[in-house]
Amino acid sequence: MKERYLRFNQLAMKGLWWLVILGMLASLPVAYERHQTEQGSGRNVEVVFDYRDLLEISDTQPDPRRFIEEQLKLLGQHGVRSLAVYESTLNELKLGRRIEVFSSHEATALTQTPISPNENFTYILFSEKESVGQLQQTITEAFSAQNVKLRPWSYKNQPGMIIEMGMEEALMQTMDPDLTTMKKLKDQGFSLVVRMSNRRPFQTNPMDKLLGELQKLGVKWFIVDGDAVPGFVSAEDTVNLDKMGEMMRKHRIGLAAIEMQKTPQKGFNGLAKRIHHNVVRLHSFTETDSTKLTENITPEEMDGRIQGVADRLVLAVKDRNIRMIFLNARAVKSAEKGKIVNPLDAMYQALDRQEDGALPRIEAAGYKFGTAQSFQLVHSSWQTVAKLLLWLGAVALIALTISYFIPEIALAVFVLGMIGSAGLFVLSSSLFAQALALGAGTCASSLAIMFALQAARRRREKPVGSRLGFAIGLLLRSSLISVIGLLFIVGLLNQITYMLVLEQFRGVSLLHLAPIAIVGIYWLLFLEPMNYRERIKRTRALLSKHISVLWIIAAALVAAAGFYYLSRTGNEGQASAFERYFRSFLENTLGVRPRTKEFLIAHPLFLLGAYLSYKYRNALILIMIGVIGQASIVDTFAHLHTPLVISSIRVVYGLAFGTLIGLVLIAVWEIVVRSWRRWVPRLNES
Repeated sequence: MKERYLRFNQLAMKGLWWLVILGMLASLPVAYERHQTEQGSGRNVEVVFDYRDLLEISDTQPDPRRFIEEQLKLLGQHGVRSLAVYESTLNELKLGRRIEVFSSHEATALTQTPISPNENFTYILFSEKESVGQLQQTITEAFSAQNVKLRPWSYKNQPGMIIEMGMEEALMQTMDPDLTTMKKLKDQGFSLVVRMSNRRPFQTNPMDKLLGELQKLGVKWFIVDGDAVPGFVSAEDTVNLDKMGEMMRKHRIGLAAIEMQKTPQKGFNGLAKRIHHNVVRLHSFTETDSTKLTENITPEEMDGRIQGVADRLVLAVKDRNIRMIFLNARAVKSAEKGKIVNPLDAMYQALDRQEDGALPRIEAAGYKFGTAQSFQLVHSSWQTVAKLLLWLGAVALIALTISYFIPEIALAVFVLGMIGSAGLFVLSSSLFAQALALGAGTCASSLAIMFALQAARRRREKPVGSRLGFAIGLLLRSSLISVIGLLFIVGLLNQITYMLVLEQFRGVSLLHLAPIAIVGIYWLLFLEPMNYRERIKRTRALLSKHISVLWIIAAALVAAAGFYYLSRTGNEGQASAFERYFRSFLENTLGVRPRTKEFLIAHPLFLLGAYLSYKYRNALILIMIGVIGQASIVDTFAHLHTPLVISSIRVVYGLAFGTLIGLVLIAVWEIVVRSWRRWVPRLNES
């Protein structure tokens, strides 16, 4: 029985490789359809400015209305064609000079009429006669819904209202967006984006009426204001969310997903699903970001910051599929300048100053400016069959990787892997796809280095041929093995939810660390031909070694390097000021920035190690360091919101520049070695 199984297992090894090849072939048309989705639709970029921020800045000016009119013209001249309008509050209407608001105490001083000392109400006077009716209706509906009493009031023939609620609280209450202001902004040529919250009680008919009015004004997108989407109650109670999704589909209004939020907005994914993922990704330039453009620094430093803002916006669009840029601004008090300053002029420079501005560079990259469009997913029915082949290939790849350690169990691992992954699919299709993608990506980069270590060991035993040719060829072959992993990741996770980052590929940190651990174990225990008894003996010897202070120091250094490596991984990785400048230089020079860990560290050291492996056994350690580069190749495509073209160029640049730097290292090595051989004998003679 055992002999029969081992015979089948030996035959299965070739079969597993064929399954991997079939999976790779199946991923190619899937990747092509993703490329069509990225390039064929949704190429419009919409630049949006926060209109409420403009109102707040105007409140610091001597003539607020004139300031707003001037800035609206400047916004249009500098490429901003859309404005974000919030749901109204009394405070915002006050900032817009639509109303005047007083407390009971202030109303007493204004009218010189005694008011009860026990009263704490809010008094309103309307500033514009033509919009009194619309504002009265909006305010009445909002406060009546909360059972707050209202009554008419006037002062010197100027109409107003009394709201029986304290002024501080009344100023915070959310109402319908100010349709009068929105019409004026639309007449001035601006498109409108509305920020919607979940602060008001959800009512179907008023919401449907409001969405109809917004549709007439050309509103295409909502940006959620707050921590929950309109209609969200709880994960279990989705009745209102269903109604909100139905109304948004009816009025053809989509959602903007704000990137890099620490806490996801409640109900966002559910509402996005209900509107058939009519969603665009949004990059926010926050008020905090804008204050850095108001600091008292030298003109050279300010110019660098303005260029940094431009670089940031370009990178967001090109590298992260951002289709909406949301600009905020804040006025701040400057003690050094002795006045209140705002960042608007600096922001205009960042947007469109000559060819260095963000907008000309975005346009040069093939994008257009206008109302943002969602991706139109290209997804053929045959992808179901392709996913089946990818499933088989991913499990086969995992089994083959394990066979590098224990070849006898490859067939058993494959069978158990198929059964286990099928159960995982029943439990969660998303977790199933992510687990297979993570396993395939980890195994591919690990296999790449294990293959390289074997090849280098064999070449050291039979040192024939060109060392330089062997080193370059080994790097390319290893990288092609890593490509297997990225193909499986792209094929298995080809979903619109990943492109929009409504769902994230978890385990990216493991994708970086696991190959290092796997390759390390392989190098210690499995690279040299030994039987299992000898490997167990070596393992015991390693575990029983006495720990020296040097070992502790080395372990601390390795741990520190690992922590730094992880801190540099992902969107939240930290970088020094010099590195940010270096990244910006590469991005602006090459168009696409290769990964530093690939072309400056991993690939050059891999190349040097392969070159030296002809003579030095310890050179294999340098090849092992190359696992960082191979894992990075796979990880580049694990950033599923980055266009495939950008990721591909990044990997090619990494290999090209890494090879060049590796050749320089080899040349330096040869110069040092030959100089040593020439001068050491002379020193001995003397």
